[in-house]
Amino acid sequence: MYVIPAIDLRDGRCVRLFQGRFALETVYANNPVEVARRWEQAGARRLHVVDLDGAREGRPCHLEAVQAICAAVSCPVQVGGGMRTPQAVQQVLDAGADRAIIGTALTVDDDAAREFFCRFGEAAAAAVDARDGVVAIRGWEQMTEIKAVDFARRLETLGARRIVYTDIAHDGTLEGHNVAALAQLVQAVGIPVIAAGGIATREHLAAVAQAGAEAAVVGRAIYTGDLPPALAAEDF
Repeated sequence: MYVIPAIDLRDGRCVRLFQGRFALETVYANNPVEVARRWEQAGARRLHVVDLDGAREGRPCHLEAVQAICAAVSCPVQVGGGMRTPQAVQQVLDAGADRAIIGTALTVDDDAAREFFCRFGEAAAAAVDARDGVVAIRGWEQMTEIKAVDFARRLETLGARRIVYTDIAHDGTLEGHNVAALAQLVQAVGIPVIAAGGIATREHLAAVAQAGAEAAVVGRAIYTGDLPPALAAEDF
């Protein structure tokens, strides 16, 4: 397992939210490109970019920033937030990302989900964002009645090649990931799972690795210094 540093974009700046709440925002940097270069220089093998404005608006809002980040680094970049249509996915791929993370659009119907996976293959990752085991959509501001594990299983049958699982209640808390829920989801599917939310110590990383995650997205902890960026060069 390896670490993927996160860059969350809102109003052109690098921010972190607490439990996905837009009202609880901390700004960490004004220049996302500089941050991307810093994480790559520290050893990052991949970057995780989230267009928070896009997640709310339902369309990519930071394509120029994504393009600038991708042009500034040599490591692959995955992008989520506002990926509601195949056209939106194509836009971020054309901007230089190697992977788009799709969430809300996959809950519409099975045919729509299948189209994403058929058209984009490995370049399309499925977001499973959950609070108390239930899937949240539209920038985490709307709850569904879909169980996260059931959703993950369904996405795999529809052609998903990879899942990015975020436990919303832990996201931004620095209190550790919901490892039990992660392990359950990993065991339910046969495709790689990337874990995000609350990871702030080596012990947290070890627990996520033990649960079977392919990688761990780390955000707030590397901005605050709880985890050194150089951890992105290590394996767990």
